Amino acid sequence: MWIECSLVSFVILSALLLGVSVEASAKVRKPAVAGQFYPADPTTLRRMVEEMLENARKVPVEGEIVGLVCPHAGYPYSGPTAAVAYKEVMGKRYDAVVVIGPSHREFLRGSSIWAEGGYETPLGVVPIAEDVAKKMLSPEDDIVFSDAGHRYEHSVEVELPFLQVAIPDLKVVPVVMGEQNLRACRNLADAIVRACKGKKVLIVASSDLYHGYSYEECNRTDEKTLKAILRFDPEGFVQGLLSGEYQACGGGPIAAMLMAARELGADKVKILTHTNSNDVVGERGGYVVGYSAIAVYRSGAGGEEGKKRVGVELGLSEEDKRTLLTIARRTVERVTRGEPPPEFQVKSGKLLERRGAFVTLKKHGELRGCIGYIEGIKPLWEAVRDMARAAALEDPRFPPVRPEEVPELEIEISVLTPLWRVKDIKDIVIGRDGLIIRKGWRQGLLLPQVATEYGWDVKTFLEHTCLKAGLPRDAWKDPEAEIWAFSAEVFSEGEL
Repeated sequence: MWIECSLVSFVILSALLLGVSVEASAKVRKPAVAGQFYPADPTTLRRMVEEMLENARKVPVEGEIVGLVCPHAGYPYSGPTAAVAYKEVMGKRYDAVVVIGPSHREFLRGSSIWAEGGYETPLGVVPIAEDVAKKMLSPEDDIVFSDAGHRYEHSVEVELPFLQVAIPDLKVVPVVMGEQNLRACRNLADAIVRACKGKKVLIVASSDLYHGYSYEECNRTDEKTLKAILRFDPEGFVQGLLSGEYQACGGGPIAAMLMAARELGADKVKILTHTNSNDVVGERGGYVVGYSAIAVYRSGAGGEEGKKRVGVELGLSEEDKRTLLTIARRTVERVTRGEPPPEFQVKSGKLLERRGAFVTLKKHGELRGCIGYIEGIKPLWEAVRDMARAAALEDPRFPPVRPEEVPELEIEISVLTPLWRVKDIKDIVIGRDGLIIRKGWRQGLLLPQVATEYGWDVKTFLEHTCLKAGLPRDAWKDPEAEIWAFSAEVFSEGEL
């Protein structure tokens, strides 16, 4: 028995070392690290990912994203960093998402692609974009269809639940790199470009940064590594990795992504966020790993999406808007100090009308609180005062705002029109309408500016409103689901 097992092991090992394809016998790759790197329970996992995406900071990217760098540690450590990257592409539709990870557990030559069937997580089986995957195969370049590298590897798998929640109709090409030298990176990049020309694709490079025992060295090394990535010189980046000047366990995937993205028209790199495991847990000392979220994009392409004017005009004067913003700010200042909301003498007729209103608090561009009345149950100025208090103290997604945070907040107000029932989704206008979806006791609401900020179409807007309600993505199609729309006049302190 020992001889037979050893012979089989020798044959498989020889095949891997020689770059021979050992075709994946099981077409669906089962999860290897569910319950370790992320929750195995699908409900818990979906809730965790949705909360991380909801809480992630939205960073302006002035162009169309072609590639991302995302970390791949356990979700409590690197999940919030990964969420910042995936928030940039939420609701976008792609012909394929190529996910490239390094092999931590097995040695293999070149790159291994899972080219058929699917990749399973607790959230379901993600189908393979087989047309793209098979065009990428090139045995002479050591790019083969194999389960080698995939069997126990976490670097690709941990990216998928984020993609499943963020990307509609997701299809992936999972790639594990065994070698990360310049030849392997260039071969893989060429294969991606060859297979993806004329298609809308996203390339995700899965990588952590520094690994070691020095917090200070982590920060120094990560700074050098990130500066090298910002230079958009993948060839130089590979040389720095080989010399030890830069550190990234997925350095090869990063370099291959940069090379392919460059050929597909990307010309800019932006660091979205950076942290490390010591900072995440709030302790210094012990083992530390660096994490970053990075976007690679075509500058000037689609960068105006988040700047379009949204909503409608409801006849509020500039003075009315300034008054409402003053009411909101003074209220936040007082209630965060434990004092009652101030009283105001309001005479403007528009501010005495009964209207729904939402108050949104942002800190350095990141959501810090948002609560509102859907319908007009109070005079507008009172609604704004009450919702400013609620946004600061009662949004269940965030801890109460502290007094020292108030100067860093920007306040945005959305004054709502009455609701109307949507009979035909063709009547929904992106940029004008907000949505409410109700089914049973569940209800989800998204303001008009959300769809514009993310560049969503109507279908994607409906899907994300369902997700906000805790419903399946396609629940809006259910005859029992009610779709309501409204518009709003939206203004902020930064505009006045």
